[in-house]
Order: sequence, then C-alpha cells, then structure tokens
Amino acid sequence: MNRLFLSLFAFLVLLGGLAACPSSSVRAQDLSRYPIIPWPRHIEPHPGAFPLTEATRLAVSDPTDGDLRAVAEAWADRVRLASGLPLPLADAPVTDAEEGTVAFVLDPVAALEAEGYRLVVTPASITVTASTHAGLFYGAQTLRQLAPVAIERGGLVRGADATAWEIPAVIVEDAPRFGYRGLHLDVGRHFFPVSFIKKYLDLMALYKLNRFHWHLTEDQGWRIEIKRYPKLTEVGAYRKETLVGHYDNQPQRFDGTRYGGFYTQEEIREVVAYAQARHITIIPEIEMPGHSLAALAAYPELGCTPGPFEVATRWGVFEDIYCPKEETFTFLENVLTEVMDLFPGEYIHIGGDEAPKARWEQSAVAQEVIRREGLADEHALQSYFIRRIERFLNAHGRRLIGWDEIVEGGLSPTATLMFWRNWNEEALHQAAAQGNDLIMTPNQTLYFDHYQGDPTTEPLAIGGLTTLEEVYAYEPVPASYSEDEARHVLGAQANVWTEYMKTPQKVEYMVFPRLLALSEVVWTDRAARNWFAFRGRLPAHLDRLNVLTVTYRPLDR
Repeated sequence: MNRLFLSLFAFLVLLGGLAACPSSSVRAQDLSRYPIIPWPRHIEPHPGAFPLTEATRLAVSDPTDGDLRAVAEAWADRVRLASGLPLPLADAPVTDAEEGTVAFVLDPVAALEAEGYRLVVTPASITVTASTHAGLFYGAQTLRQLAPVAIERGGLVRGADATAWEIPAVIVEDAPRFGYRGLHLDVGRHFFPVSFIKKYLDLMALYKLNRFHWHLTEDQGWRIEIKRYPKLTEVGAYRKETLVGHYDNQPQRFDGTRYGGFYTQEEIREVVAYAQARHITIIPEIEMPGHSLAALAAYPELGCTPGPFEVATRWGVFEDIYCPKEETFTFLENVLTEVMDLFPGEYIHIGGDEAPKARWEQSAVAQEVIRREGLADEHALQSYFIRRIERFLNAHGRRLIGWDEIVEGGLSPTATLMFWRNWNEEALHQAAAQGNDLIMTPNQTLYFDHYQGDPTTEPLAIGGLTTLEEVYAYEPVPASYSEDEARHVLGAQANVWTEYMKTPQKVEYMVFPRLLALSEVVWTDRAARNWFAFRGRLPAHLDRLNVLTVTYRPLDR
C-alpha cells in the first residue's frame, strides 16, 4: 500500500513539474518518446514517425563542404553499422529534406545562435538546420538520442533483430545557455590510455559538452612529451610506487610497484584532432608554481633547494614548488611554446592552486625578486609569477586560465578565473568587481571525485558527498551578481580528480550519470530545468550507456 502511494505521489509531482516547464508541451507519457538530455529550449511533439528504410537517403546542403559531410556521415555511420541500411549520400545539394531524406542544411544566415539548431522530423523527412557546423553537430546528437538505442551498438546484430528503425515526429529549436560546457580529467595521479580519452570525448559530445580540461602535470606524474626537456617524461612520468587505500589510513601503505606513462606529441595531436571533429576544444593544464614535484624530480635546478626531489607517491600538497628564478621562467616558456604548438585552442590553464610559500620565504632568490619588484609578500610574488606567464601567453595570442588562488596577491584583469573553493566568496566578488571571466567548478557540487551515496556501500573516494540531484540543482550564476556580472560567467565544469580512480571503469562510475545532470545545467535554460522530468528521461539513457559499455552508478530507488 505504501509503495503504491509513493509511486502515485511521484507521478503526480512529475506531472506538476512538467506542467510548470515553460519550454515544452511534452506530457509525462512522452518522456520515453523524447528522452533528450540536455533538454532543449523548445520542443513540439507531433504524431507519427519517420521510418529509416532501404530507400532512405542522406543529403547535405553543400556536398563539397567536408566538415558538413563529416557531421552527416558520423550520424549516418552509426545507423549503417547498427541497422545495415545503406543511407547513401546524395550528390546534389539540398535546402530542405525531400521525401525519404535525412538532410543536414548549413544556412549561415539562418536566425539561429552559433551553437543552435532546428530539427524537424515528419513522417516524410528529417531536416537539421543550423548556421554553423557546431550547431549541426548538436542537432545530430539530438537526432541520435531520438533513434533506437541500438544505434549505439557499433555493429549489426544478425538474425532476430526486431529494432524498429524510426525517429518520432517532432520540431526542436535549441541553443545552449552557456558557451563553456566543460569536463576535466586528471591524468597525473593516474594515467589513462588514448583509447579511453577518445571514449571520454565521445561521451562528452553525445551530451553536448564542448570543453575538455586535460590536467597533464602533477606532483605524481608529468604526462606530456616535451621534446626540449626529455627528462620530464624519462624521469617525471614515473613514480616508484603508489599509496594503497585512503590517504587518511594510518599507517600509510604502498604497493611497491613502479607506475606511470605519458602521451607522445603524436598521440596528443591525434586526440586534439579527434576532439575537434566533435566540436570539443581541449584546454591543457600545465601546473605552476605548485604541484610541480614531477618536474623538479627531472630538473632539480628549478627548485629553491638543491633537492634531490622525487616524483610523489602519496597524494596531497607539497612544500617544494618552482623557484621564481630566471631559469624557471625560461623553462616554463619553452614548455608552453611546445604546448601551444600542440593545442590550438584559445586558453592555456596554468593551475596556480595550492602553492605553499615556505620555500619562497626561505629562498634568497625569491626574496630578491620580492625586493627587486617592490612586492608586498610571497602572495604578491605568486601574482607576479602568474602575470609574467600570462604576458608570455598573451604575446602568443593565448589567454590564461587559473584556479581561484590566482586572486591572492592581486588578480590580473585579463585572466579567466576557474572558481573551485566554494568557501572563498572573496574570489567571486573580486572577479565580479574587475570584470574577469569566470568558469564555475565549485568543490561542493561539481567535484566528481566525491561519493555519490553512503560511503560504506560505495567504492573508495576522496570524501564528500555529491548526489545526482545536487548536481542537477546547481546554478552557475551567483544570486548576488548583477546582469552585467552574470555575463562574465562563461559556464561550468565538473572536475574529475583521480587519486582514487585507477581504472577507466572507476572514472566512468564516478562521472556517470552525474555528467548527464551537468549537461542540463550548462545547456538548458534555468526555467526549463525540472528534476522530476530529468529523472523520467534517465532510464532511456542508462540503456544507452549499457550499449556503449559505460560503467555507471545505478540510480537510487
């Protein structure tokens, strides 16, 4: 009796939530028919469906546009592999879908936002229209989600295949709320192969995320080949052993096994191209001045003490950081020159977080820089350090992103702040006052290394508790911000720190399904977000993740 009452109550709440959703006329019973995540700006249900058959053709508005063809073919290839249908690409350009055709139309003068699209599915045809290739790509992801889940299986199942290859009729007009929709991965604590990085990017693209923050250097490992400094990977990419269990366990135990790995420049170029094809920009992070033990182990002359230094085998924050000597700046500029050659995106992330000042306080070199530059203290010295690197990046046409510690000692008015310390409201107010751009990634809500449920029943994690519902409820724009200040919030990002994630499967478990909630936070208009409607669409996506062999945390009952 109680179960029946609770089920009825949940259904009534869901109906009320959907009725309150201004962007949609979708009813509760339509959730399984249109299980789109992130939820679009406008959706208009229609009866009927478009059948994909042997006679269905693919068409584009300009067959000579390779990028346009790539978007169309990527969607069609999934259908071909899973269904065996030919979906030949027509040679002639189209401006709208003809009967029996799936058309992708690039219209630069269409009244659509840069990443927006219009999807029209009728029983006779399908048309995806956008003013940019990115918009067409996102329209294709929506079309992919409306297809049978079998589209994800990557191959044809012969024999008793009863899949009805059809797309429900609908009109979708859509565009993202934020331009920055990010996901992070720390490969310093644990290293993950290129094959997994590509899968990570594939899943980001499916849910319309467009920024991959690749955390490439850490105390526990340097993961990017720098040809000018080969010891960074010969020495810095490997640690002698790794902490076993949680950091807080005493006495601490280690596995006694050498661990490491790195990405060659050829592999990085391959990943960058893979991301670009999915309209994802990679933001590389090269940590400085802290979290630099792996680099110091390779080049001890960059430290404030003689060393020797060792690649870290446990987690945490370490006293040894880069010394602000000229040799250090020459080293970092040379490293960043190679990094900029590999990553064409606008932003370079330089870290700037958790940099203890004890070594600088005791260093004659650091104290001389403070005296020479007229700096107030070691915090101002960090600001000098960051600004000097920023000037170098700016001179090469790039922009700097740093964690919110870069406000200490004075924040450059042109730096972009990545806000993570939810207890540091001062950073938010200072950034707002100066007009700095902000990317929101607060520890208490968007750190996907936190537990998702009762720690006694969950896999080992760093601590904290961040549920799926809490992620979904997050609002990136601070309530205290004016309209002008709100314009500086570029978007939000979830961070995936991997101290306790040794395998790709563990990363997936910690990221999914929370990533789906994040995608709706950064894409969907705030007024259109509804937790109960989101929960109603989730089961279809868990089925999709199953086919994609993604390990995810099951939903709480």
